[in-house]
Amino acid sequence: MKEELNIRITGKAGHGIVSAGMMLARAYKDSGLHVFAIQDYMSRIRGGNNFFQVRVSARPVYAPREKADIIVALDKEAVAANKGELAPGGLLVLDGENFGIKELEQGWVSAPLYALAQEAGGPKSSNSVAVGIIAALTCEDFDKAAKAVGREFSGKSGEVAAMNRQAALKGYEYAAKNMKSSEFRLTGAPHGSSLLIAGNEALALGVIAAGCKFYTAYPMSPSTGIMNTVADYAGRYGIIVEQAEDEIAAVNMAVGAAFAGVRSMTASSGGGFALMCEGVSLAAMTETPLVIAVVMRPGPATGFPTRTAQEDLDFVLHAGHGEFARAVYTPGSPQECLLSAKRAFNTAERFQVPALILSDQYLAESFTNIESLDTSAEPPDRGSISEPGGDPAQDRYAYSQNGVSPRAFPGRSGTLAVADSDEHGTQGHITELGEVRVKMTQKRLHLKLAGLAKEILAPTVVNPGAKTMLCGFGSTLGVMRETCAAAKDTGFVHYPQVWPFPEGATLAALEGALRVLTVENNASGQLARLIRRETGLKPAGSILKYDGRPFTLEEVALALEGGI
Repeated sequence: MKEELNIRITGKAGHGIVSAGMMLARAYKDSGLHVFAIQDYMSRIRGGNNFFQVRVSARPVYAPREKADIIVALDKEAVAANKGELAPGGLLVLDGENFGIKELEQGWVSAPLYALAQEAGGPKSSNSVAVGIIAALTCEDFDKAAKAVGREFSGKSGEVAAMNRQAALKGYEYAAKNMKSSEFRLTGAPHGSSLLIAGNEALALGVIAAGCKFYTAYPMSPSTGIMNTVADYAGRYGIIVEQAEDEIAAVNMAVGAAFAGVRSMTASSGGGFALMCEGVSLAAMTETPLVIAVVMRPGPATGFPTRTAQEDLDFVLHAGHGEFARAVYTPGSPQECLLSAKRAFNTAERFQVPALILSDQYLAESFTNIESLDTSAEPPDRGSISEPGGDPAQDRYAYSQNGVSPRAFPGRSGTLAVADSDEHGTQGHITELGEVRVKMTQKRLHLKLAGLAKEILAPTVVNPGAKTMLCGFGSTLGVMRETCAAAKDTGFVHYPQVWPFPEGATLAALEGALRVLTVENNASGQLARLIRRETGLKPAGSILKYDGRPFTLEEVALALEGGI
């Protein structure tokens, strides 16, 4: 019996790796266990080597581990690519006869994956055979696995669903008869975690809960999952989803819809967001609410299209030409993804500024089980609006103490709705007067930023006063949480919002720490520089990773032990 297991299914694109992984994750969740699952896949339709890894435990888990206790390889190349990732005492299952592998190394076992699949109805169900084998090794019975297989193929024909269930059963029966399973057996306890969800899905649900009615984007991984989820629910909630011809069109559509009074947003990754930057400045100049999700992947240019990174923090903080206020949210969990979406829409409308949600491939596409998502956490706040019957003489961009003027919607408000991308006066008409420029810049930048600073999402602080304090943003939340739970005299600060930066909360949380380190998926320590710039406190160092993969618990622990 083990306290937890790390299980990997691996093969080439087209082998149904994700389907198999999701079946396992659901089966374990339904068995009362906690799961954290990641995907590692290449940017190709067929071929290459991909894997889906599920860390499963009787206690909550939030980050990946390096070595796998069980690996099932669905082709010969997967054996070579993954054999070095097998944990001591682990088991690597392969189809020796099908792969032409006659000599098995220690910890390897051959099983007729493809022969069993063929008996069930076809070789395409080899992934379901793998699910059955793993279920036999780790679960008490076949019931939960059968349920998960049925759910995964519920949208397919009855024949396909039956074939895959039969394939999983054959794998289960073969392993139960021919493989020792007691050393990998896990027993769960009932828990209230009813949802198995990824960051993109949670963010999309937050978008829907926030009342977004127009979503437009050009597909760019790893942001496309947001659009797909919103589109799935569009008919039920009256949302228009428009696939634009490019990111320039997408951002301008979102700005136009928001100008007309509709809650709208767009999303992309770094390369697509680069094309949106002029639209971001347009929203700032016209004081039009704009929500954009930027789901990071490694760059520059196309970089690693399907990998993860936190390389665009500096970019998003400064994107767009000119100076203007903005809010930047950096969620680190599905719950924070939903909260950030709701908060972003309210912030964008209340202050009439761009609000950006910064995520990454790892957070967007990793799955974990949670109890629920609170879709009623923050009621919609649409800010100051000129209603019909209001003062027709009210200037759209009138000066105010907080920098916010009532919005005027074309054809709906009782005042003239004028917008201009050039510098303009209080009525929205072009001006070249220097004194007007100064007042409008103060309005768009200083006054709004002062208001935004009063509503910063507080950082999560664990073990304040510890000798070593880790600082991170976004997806590093999980690995810092587990690292600090295991390490002696170590705490962490996690930022769900990095702009405006919480200067006072940061200094208070780090007071007394002998060593402050940042944990970042980039090569230059962008968060460390931000902390130093905004607080004057210089972190002692940074734990950095920029190979396109997320941090594992072992990597962070090793860096701490090494005295970085």
